[in-house]
Amino acid sequence: MLFSFLTSLIENYSFLNVFKYLTFRTGLSLITSLVVVFLIGGPLIKIFSRNQIAGPIRQDGPIDHIIKKSGTPTMGGVIIIIGMISSTLMWADLNNIFIWTLVFVSLGLGILGFVDDLLKIKFENSRGLNSKLKFLGQLIISLIAIYILLNHSDHNYLYNLYFPFFKNLILHMGLFFIPFALFVIVGSSNAVNLTDGLDGLATVPVMLVAISFTLISYVVGNVIFSEYLQIQYIPGVGEISIFCGSIVGSCLGFLWFNAPPAKIFMGDTGSLSLGGSLAAVAIIVKHEIVLAIIGGLFVLETVSVIIQVVSFKLTGKRVFKMAPIHHHFEKKGWAESTIVIRFWIISIILALIGLATLKLR
Repeated sequence: MLFSFLTSLIENYSFLNVFKYLTFRTGLSLITSLVVVFLIGGPLIKIFSRNQIAGPIRQDGPIDHIIKKSGTPTMGGVIIIIGMISSTLMWADLNNIFIWTLVFVSLGLGILGFVDDLLKIKFENSRGLNSKLKFLGQLIISLIAIYILLNHSDHNYLYNLYFPFFKNLILHMGLFFIPFALFVIVGSSNAVNLTDGLDGLATVPVMLVAISFTLISYVVGNVIFSEYLQIQYIPGVGEISIFCGSIVGSCLGFLWFNAPPAKIFMGDTGSLSLGGSLAAVAIIVKHEIVLAIIGGLFVLETVSVIIQVVSFKLTGKRVFKMAPIHHHFEKKGWAESTIVIRFWIISIILALIGLATLKLR
């Protein structure tokens, strides 16, 4: 929006050429979303608190949660999404179909999470939206996004699956790409949702994934860097770095309010939107496996839940004291801040490993 306006004036004001540079606009996107979140965060938290927009706390969880976190406002994802979308629309090239696909996914899953949070508040329980309806909603939103990509972009490359650490190992998935992409988006969306259980726990790993994909989308969309790194060059995907920058800025601003003790939780509104958006980014830039590496913490949290459920159904015994796994460590007596910081450290290590795949081929 603002990008289009400013570039239209370049003939008269040559100094505006700077807005053509992706790196410059990515920085502006990050700063803009950060400022927006700072500006609206405080007032919205007051509104949510005044209207008692607080989600229920799991009664089977640690006692500290019931005592300390009850009454904390939820649906903070609204703040994140406003920061993301406003910044993206301001600085991205709106003729780029990838940008609109990502905006659709973030808004669509955000609205789905918003409905889920509202139902939890209304009925004062942690069940929220019926799990089957929630899953169906995620599938529909993901299918529409895949349809947009396959029908409005040069989509032939989408059918390929590229493996990190290998130069020429490429699997052509054919139509299997569709269920695979559905799995990635829905799985990532739910994985971030499961991780969002402690103050700040999901926010920093999401930022690290977004920072990593800011760099990845930039080099994949740059013919010189992609050739040097021997990775698939995809025209137009460099613009995605603007979107990723907006995620970093929004989450950084939200962390100000979400850091322990949290003044607000992101809720399903934020976690479903962020998880699905990052998955859509990974699919477009064809680094789905790298997403699993960088977002390994989300994978770990999800696997811990799967193991717990399967073990209990088959043997009647639980592997962990409580799932997801961050609650297991709480039950063992770890302080919440200790768990959060150690999980952040794990995420940093995984991000470095994931970025190393760009060069180690």
